[in-house]
Amino acid sequence: MILVKSSSGIRGTLGGKVRESFSPIEIIKISSGYVSWMKRKYKKKRREKYLIILGRDGRTTSFIFQQFLIITFQSLGVDVVDIGLSTTPTVGIAVMNEKADGGVMLTASHNPKNWNGLKIFNSQGEFLSEKDFKKLLHIVDKEEHFHFVTPTKKNRLGEHFHIENYVQKHINTILSLPLVDVEMIKKAQFKIVVDGINSTGGIAVPTLLKSLGVEIVKMYCDPHGNFIHNPEPVEKNLKEICKKVPEVKADLGISVDPDVDRVVFICENGNFFGEEYTLVSISDYILKKKLGPIVSTLSSSHALKDLSFDKGVPYYPTSVGEVHVVKKMKEVHAVIGGEGNGGVIYPDLRYGRDALVGIALFLTHVATLSKIPLTKLKKKYPNYFMSKKKIQLSSDKKIKRLLEKIKKKYKKEEIDINDGMKIHFISDEWIHVRKSKTENIIRIYTESRSKRRADFLANQIISEIKNFD
Repeated sequence: MILVKSSSGIRGTLGGKVRESFSPIEIIKISSGYVSWMKRKYKKKRREKYLIILGRDGRTTSFIFQQFLIITFQSLGVDVVDIGLSTTPTVGIAVMNEKADGGVMLTASHNPKNWNGLKIFNSQGEFLSEKDFKKLLHIVDKEEHFHFVTPTKKNRLGEHFHIENYVQKHINTILSLPLVDVEMIKKAQFKIVVDGINSTGGIAVPTLLKSLGVEIVKMYCDPHGNFIHNPEPVEKNLKEICKKVPEVKADLGISVDPDVDRVVFICENGNFFGEEYTLVSISDYILKKKLGPIVSTLSSSHALKDLSFDKGVPYYPTSVGEVHVVKKMKEVHAVIGGEGNGGVIYPDLRYGRDALVGIALFLTHVATLSKIPLTKLKKKYPNYFMSKKKIQLSSDKKIKRLLEKIKKKYKKEEIDINDGMKIHFISDEWIHVRKSKTENIIRIYTESRSKRRADFLANQIISEIKNFD
């Protein structure tokens, strides 16, 4: 059984013991603590009510768990606006639009269907900072600040409201952005295959594409939650759409994760465009219109760094995680940012990853280049290869000793210890070893100018780790 808590949210496997998995007890405790944190953070007059936006992905357990959240929030005197089947970025947009005090998205993101979790927002429609998240966990652990309402004339239970089709409101906001050229996309007459992974992407992505005049070929767009394949949008999990795109003579394919904050593209010939190149290509388009800093993570491809040098703008790497990227983007006034996993953060919309705005910006970019085939577009950018591997987590003490041994072995190289350990080599190669914040694993990312070399570096460091351990 697994239960992971980080600023990216709380998530875990279903079933099992309390405090060791994602259970109804955990949902009630965390949501109660969240309200306590919220009331401390945003103090209001006695008569003013607190308001939370609630959305869910297509997982089979999300609808059931939603009821626990609604009941808990109402019992604490908080009003709930339920937007139903939604996306994580849509909840963020709704928090901003409805001037809510926070929001919760029921999702375990890219994890398999035997997982679920909560992504938690502040009043700006962003994930809680690390500092605020630690305060929340402290309240949850103490359990002494949960104050449920005793219904009286002065103290009433929270109310439960429904707002239908908030995804469309989200899409309308995206279509109104100056750098999203709706007419140009319509003129291009794209034919696109969509893999909705049987979650809310199966609703949101086709709705967006329909508004853009795209001919859509759907795959797994019924949001019943029984994912037809591993839901993480990486090449090894997307073999069917890679076959489908050339089979139906589509211009490209689009795949998202279950809560639609990550997006990847498939080339017209069925080749994988590369999750790292989602952000690279969109940044290329943005920088043609507006120069400014770019931010991504230490685990992201150096192709983005090279692009920033080519454009003459600053590039800033951060620790892995949306909250770290957002914090740095605000500090340096970045025009675009995100993560190499297909997560795009466009601050003119909202400070948070959003697959839908990523799709709209990407299609505008391709359309303005006279509908360039994606295989040719990919060749415009630096040609890097990455190897992404993981090994089962040891204890935190072992990980600390492990990193120290790696540091000693590679002491002659440039080493960054801001997030795990990243080793830079002179020859445009690097190795990044870090503990995952969303799974109980150690992630090992490597990059080189050849696939064989990237795989060799990854296998070499894994062998060393096993020998160290």
